[in-house]
Amino acid sequence: MKKLNVRHALALSFCLSLFSFASYAQPEAKTDTLHIPKNVKVILDNSCFGCHNTDSRNDDAKEELDLKTLPQLSGTKRLVALKHIGEVIEENEMPPEKFLERKPEKALTDKQKETLIDWVKQESTSLLSK
Repeated sequence: MKKLNVRHALALSFCLSLFSFASYAQPEAKTDTLHIPKNVKVILDNSCFGCHNTDSRNDDAKEELDLKTLPQLSGTKRLVALKHIGEVIEENEMPPEKFLERKPEKALTDKQKETLIDWVKQESTSLLSK
């Protein structure tokens, strides 16, 4: 009778160990979210979203950056995308001159550029701290 109890205890202990390891080894659910403040969203909607979205007819722009899928990107990919956004804004590459010739109202003001760059830095820092 004692042998049976020892075997049961060992089996139970083994099962609990496996369960504990299995739950430890599971990847955590993705909890990071992309925070887009209203003032940033207004700028993106006005000057960026028309070309940089899944439904855009501008294949090059949506391939370069799709703002609709930005929140679903993994941490590293999102970090790269945010870095790219900051760079093209700092270098005055976006919106492109050709586009602005047709739609000058889409040009970014210095204040809007600063707002977007600050947002990119904030989101990047947030991602790196996780």
